[in-house]
Amino acid sequence: MNEATKTTKDITKKVKVESYDISRSDETLDLAKDLAKFIKDNKLTTNVQGKEFVNVEGWQYAGSRLGIVPIVEHVINVSSADEMKYQAKVTLFDIRHQITVGAGFAVCSNKESGKKFYQEFAIMSMAQTRAIGKAYRNCLAWIIRAAGYEPTPAEEMDYNTNTPAAVVAPAAAVAQAVPAMQVVPAEAPAVAAEQAAPVQYATASQKEEIIRLLNHPVITRPEKTKMLLNINRLDEERAIQAIAKLRKAIDDRENGEKAAA
Repeated sequence: MNEATKTTKDITKKVKVESYDISRSDETLDLAKDLAKFIKDNKLTTNVQGKEFVNVEGWQYAGSRLGIVPIVEHVINVSSADEMKYQAKVTLFDIRHQITVGAGFAVCSNKESGKKFYQEFAIMSMAQTRAIGKAYRNCLAWIIRAAGYEPTPAEEMDYNTNTPAAVVAPAAAVAQAVPAMQVVPAEAPAVAAEQAAPVQYATASQKEEIIRLLNHPVITRPEKTKMLLNINRLDEERAIQAIAKLRKAIDDRENGEKAAA
């Protein structure tokens, strides 16, 4: 039976077999083994003082195998006159049971070690990344530990300014940051204003619609995983395009199955 002649029942059965259930210890231990291999093969760790901390991509992979995806609820500018600072909140949504199963808050500031020359969008983006990692940590830390890694996201270790990486060769760090400052020359005040404008990321309702469509049985697991890992990078326009493409794919495949029957 080729992919084109598979029925909805066949596809649904395959999805269930490939999914892990967080309530079953035997399945989550199998996930831990799979996760350990995935993290190692893709080098998704950061070494801090001899310990391995998993990058947020590794946490997202663990969540996606359980059908748990992050949704950015809000990103708030809490800057002051002498500090650029953003706070983000992320919730975790279980696409199989259609419920929220966790949340995480995080902040990022240009007062942190190594972030003095960060542009505004980078501070805002890091706040979101940390919140995603924090949300998954609150829910899945024990699985990451079972995989053999430290149960704290690597991005969260940026808060610790006392690590050797934060204090070694400060002059080199400044030299690396200077070119980024040169990107905004005196010639273009309009460009600086444009860079400061906030990115209009996909709304929570758009993300929920994408997740709902991805949960359709005719959508394959590789398609679902790829979209879920990138969902928080979508702006509103790209989210609209993604929803339209998913609806068309579902219609085309359902019509194909009916024609085959």
